[in-house]
Amino acid sequence: MAANEKKKPNELSDRMRRLVDRTIQRNIKGVEYFASSAPAVGLTPKETIYKRGTLNLYHYRAQSDELYRIPVLIVMATTNRSYVLDMAKGASFIEFLVKNGYDVFVIDWDPPRPEEKRLSLDDYTQDFIPSCIRVIQEKTGEEDVSIIGYCMGGVLSVIYAATHADGPMKNLICFTTPINWHEMGLFSIWSNPEYMDVDRLVDTVGNVPPDLIMTSFDMLRPMGKSMSRIQLWENMWNDEFVETYRKFDRWANETLPLAGEYFRQTTKELMWNNNLFKGELMVGGKRADIGNIKVPLLHAVAAHDHIIPRAASEPLVQLAGSEDKQELVLKGGHISLVAGPNAVLRLWPKLDEWLSVRSV
Repeated sequence: MAANEKKKPNELSDRMRRLVDRTIQRNIKGVEYFASSAPAVGLTPKETIYKRGTLNLYHYRAQSDELYRIPVLIVMATTNRSYVLDMAKGASFIEFLVKNGYDVFVIDWDPPRPEEKRLSLDDYTQDFIPSCIRVIQEKTGEEDVSIIGYCMGGVLSVIYAATHADGPMKNLICFTTPINWHEMGLFSIWSNPEYMDVDRLVDTVGNVPPDLIMTSFDMLRPMGKSMSRIQLWENMWNDEFVETYRKFDRWANETLPLAGEYFRQTTKELMWNNNLFKGELMVGGKRADIGNIKVPLLHAVAAHDHIIPRAASEPLVQLAGSEDKQELVLKGGHISLVAGPNAVLRLWPKLDEWLSVRSV
């Protein structure tokens, strides 16, 4: 008993010492946090092989002795930069792909300029994506590509696939892609035509400013930013935590404006009329019927996605005309599904297993 009684004060003393040390480190690191510059991201070696207006097409340098025959084209959401898939060495989805033998190309977006306010779904799905595929064909000598679309990039990829039933496409992979827009939860309420005059908004401001977009996401979780900052302060002593936090925070705060006509069309055609889900969406004189998609299809969704509810993403695999199709439901949220430590263990290996045998 005497030994135990001596041990308890020592344990308490050790705990207090650790608490004091962390408090001191938290304050020191807090000063460094606000004084230092933004962390470097998107470091996997690449070159820009095509650029036009808001569009950038990157080609990533091979890091494997052998490459799969079919190149991969990643289509990013129009609101965010692509470096969320290339945050850091050892924690980069793009690095994972190139090291595993894939020839990777990425469509990334710059903020649309004022004169690009008239860009529409037609431009993104019938011009930008096909133009990039032609550049990839010239670069690689291969006819087909596998397309990976993330969130709204998945919507653009689905529309492209549904209006190009004859290819050139080998496989279609989507991450957290909404199809039934009447199941978009709070987004459906905020964009209700009774409350939202989208024509007046677009005609007044042209391109939709990022503040409006960021606010709509913040309202999904009103306490999200406050809780995140509390968590940051509690872990300010932890360099690894702070570095990761700063990279994702930078990405979240670099939201891009949206081309006005594209926003108007997305609101009316997708959110209000749900035409993609109903198979009635017309782009470039073509009907975007998801049933036209016949290529192998994989849709990875997050079980705890607060942005794209399951009811909104679930219809993709159901509606697609592909015989080879699969929905992959994994633990995680809208971002952690594809980026971060959980993605490394859950999504990435499963995607590689699925895509590798379909890329030869």
